[in-house]
Amino acid sequence: MSRCVAELCSRSVRTSSRHVVCNSFQPFAAQSFRQISRRTRHTLCTRQPSASPPCRRTIFNDPRRYLQTQRYESFAPPSPESLGKAAPPKQYRRSIKWGRRLLFVSATTGLLYLVDTQLYTSSITRSLRTFGLGLIVALDYKLNFRPEPFFGGSIGDLHRRNAEKLFNLLHQNGGLYLKIGQAIAMQSAVLPPEFQKMFSRMFDDAPQNDWADVEKVIREDFGGRNAEEVFGVSFTNEPGFGVMEKRAKASASVAQVHWARLADGREVAIKVQKREIAQQVGWDLWAFKVVMKIYTTWFNLPFYSLVPYINERLMLETDFVNEADNSEKMAKLVASEPRLRGRVYIPTVYRDLSSRRIMTTEWIEGVRLWDKETLTATWLGGYGAGSPGAKGTPLSVPKGPVRKNDGTGLLKPERNEWKGRTGKGGLGLSLEQVMTTMIDLFSAQMFLWGLVHCDPHPGNIFIRRQPNGQAELVLIDHGLYVSMTPKFRRQYCQFWKAIMTFDNDTLSEITNAWGIKAPDLFASATLMRPYDGGEGHRGMRDMITGELQGKTAAERHFEVQERMRGKMREALSEELEDNFPRELIFIGRNMRIVQGNNQFLGSPVNRIKMTGNWASRSLVDDTGLGFSERLVNAWKHFIFRFVLFSSDIVFYASKIRQTFGFGDGMEDDIEKQMRHMAKDLGIELQHSVFEG
Repeated sequence: MSRCVAELCSRSVRTSSRHVVCNSFQPFAAQSFRQISRRTRHTLCTRQPSASPPCRRTIFNDPRRYLQTQRYESFAPPSPESLGKAAPPKQYRRSIKWGRRLLFVSATTGLLYLVDTQLYTSSITRSLRTFGLGLIVALDYKLNFRPEPFFGGSIGDLHRRNAEKLFNLLHQNGGLYLKIGQAIAMQSAVLPPEFQKMFSRMFDDAPQNDWADVEKVIREDFGGRNAEEVFGVSFTNEPGFGVMEKRAKASASVAQVHWARLADGREVAIKVQKREIAQQVGWDLWAFKVVMKIYTTWFNLPFYSLVPYINERLMLETDFVNEADNSEKMAKLVASEPRLRGRVYIPTVYRDLSSRRIMTTEWIEGVRLWDKETLTATWLGGYGAGSPGAKGTPLSVPKGPVRKNDGTGLLKPERNEWKGRTGKGGLGLSLEQVMTTMIDLFSAQMFLWGLVHCDPHPGNIFIRRQPNGQAELVLIDHGLYVSMTPKFRRQYCQFWKAIMTFDNDTLSEITNAWGIKAPDLFASATLMRPYDGGEGHRGMRDMITGELQGKTAAERHFEVQERMRGKMREALSEELEDNFPRELIFIGRNMRIVQGNNQFLGSPVNRIKMTGNWASRSLVDDTGLGFSERLVNAWKHFIFRFVLFSSDIVFYASKIRQTFGFGDGMEDDIEKQMRHMAKDLGIELQHSVFEG
C-alpha cells in the first residue's frame, strides 16, 4: 500500500509541479505515511487506471494535498575540485592587433588629410588622385586596346569611359589641371571623337574665389596692406577715394579679374592669382612629370623629353611679373612695326600696383571676338566717333549717382550708347579686316620678332572701332609666351616656304635637323590640312594605310592606329631629345587657335597664303642677315608671290561656293580634307576647336 501511495504521490508531484509550490507541502513533511487515513489510502490505491489521471487536477480545484516523498535539501554549488582545471581566458590578440593597426592608419590618414587641406591646399590628395587614375587608364588601354577588347565592348567604349574619367579628374583638381585640359582640348582634333566631345567643354569659366581669399593675396604681396590702402579705394563710398568690385568680372583656371576705378579716375583691371595656385603649382607639375615618365616608358613614346620645357612655360604663366614684361615687350614691338601700328593695341601695365601674383592694367572696353553679330552690326555711335577706349583714349566719366559697393559686382558703368536706342547696333566692321589684323600680328610674332603669344583664343582678344572706321585688335593675357632664337626663326620661315612650294628636299633637311623623321606628317600638322608633297610623292597616308585590304573593320581600325603609333615613334626619334625645338609645341598651339578663329568667323581670309607670305617676306626684312643674302631672299620672295597665286584660286573658288550656299568657307573645306585623311589614318575629326 505504501508503495502504491509513494508511486502515486511521486507522479502527482511531477505532473503538477508547474502549479504547486513546494511551500504548500511543508506542514506535512514531518508526518509519517502511517498517519494517512485508511479511507485516503483506499481511495488512492483503488483509482482505476482508465480514469483521468489525478495530475490533470491542480491544488486550486482539488481539496486533497500531495506530499513530497524526498527530503528537502538546499542547493549547494559544486566544489572547485569537481570542476577540473579552469580553461584560460580568451585573449583576442589578433583582433586587438588589427584593431590597433586600423586605429593607427585611420588616425595617421586623418592627420595627413588635415595637414594637406590646411597647409598644402589639397595638393597631395590631388597628386594621389592623379596617380591612381593614371594607373587605371594605363591598365585599361594596356588590356583592352586590341581588335576584340579583353573586357568586351569596342575601342570606342574604351575611349569613351577613359575620356570621361580624365575630364572629371581635371575639373575636380582644378587649377593648372584646367590649363592642361585646355591645352589638350586645343589639340584634341587628333584624339578619338570621344575625347573631342568631352574636352570641348574645357573652356567653360572656372569658379571664382571669394573676397576673403583675394584680400589675403593682396596683403601677402603688399606687406600686409589691404585693398583700400594699396589701390586707394573705399568700400563705403568715402569721398576722394576710388571704388572696387569685390565680385570678379571673369575667372579662369589660374586667376580672376576685378574691376576698379582709382581715385584719379582711371579704370583698371586687377588680375589676382588664386591663393591656392602658389602651393599647388609645384605639386601639379611634379605629378604631370611623373605620369608622363610612366607613360613614356610603358607605351614606348619619347614624350618625356618635352616635359621639362612645358613645365617651365606653365610655371612662368603663374608669374605676373613675367607677364608684365611680355606685355611691355609686345607693346614696343607693335609700335615699331608700321604694318601693325594703329591696328593693334596692348593694354598699359601699372607696375606700382602690380606684384608677382597681382597685375593691374588699364580696363578694356571692347567686343569679344566670338560675338560675330556685334562685330558686323550697323554702327550707331555717330560719324567720326569710335567705340569707348579706342586708340587708348580715356574712358568717359559715368553720369548719375555712384552705386554703393554692396558686393554684388554692379559698380562698373555700362557704355552702350554706340549700340543706339534699340541696343541692336554694332561696330560695323568687316570680318575680313579683323582676321587680316589678327594673322598679320601673329605672323609677325613668329617670323619677324621671334616672340610668340601662345594663347590667342577668343577670350583674350577684344575688337574696337577706331574713329576712322577701321578695326583695332586688343590683345590681353600675355602670360604664355615663347621666344625663338634667330637661327630657329629663319629655319621656321624656310620650312613654311618649303611646304607652300612642295620643296620636299628642303622640308626633309629642316625636319631632320629638328630630329623629326616624318616630314609629311609634321607638314600636315603645321598646315592644318593634308600635305601630299606634289606629284610623284608617296604621302604618309599611303604608307600607313597600305596592305589593309581583306581585313575586318575592327582589324583595320586597330592596325591603322598601331601603324600611326609606330610612325609617331619613328617621327619622335631619339634625336628629338637633343635637336627638337621645344618652342614648336606652343607655336603649333598658336597656329591651331588662329585657324580656329578664322574658321569660326566663316573663313573671311586665306590664312595659309597670308602666313606663307609673312614667312617669305620676313627673310627679306631680317636685319640680322647680310645685304647680299637679303637681296637673294627678295628675288625668291618675288617668285614666291607668283607661286601663291594658285592658293588664291582655291580660296576664291571656295568663296564663290560659300556665297551661293554650297560651302562654309576655305577653312571648312580644308577641315573636310583633313577629316578624310584622318579617317584613313584611324582618326575622326568631329568638332571645331571652340565648340562648347
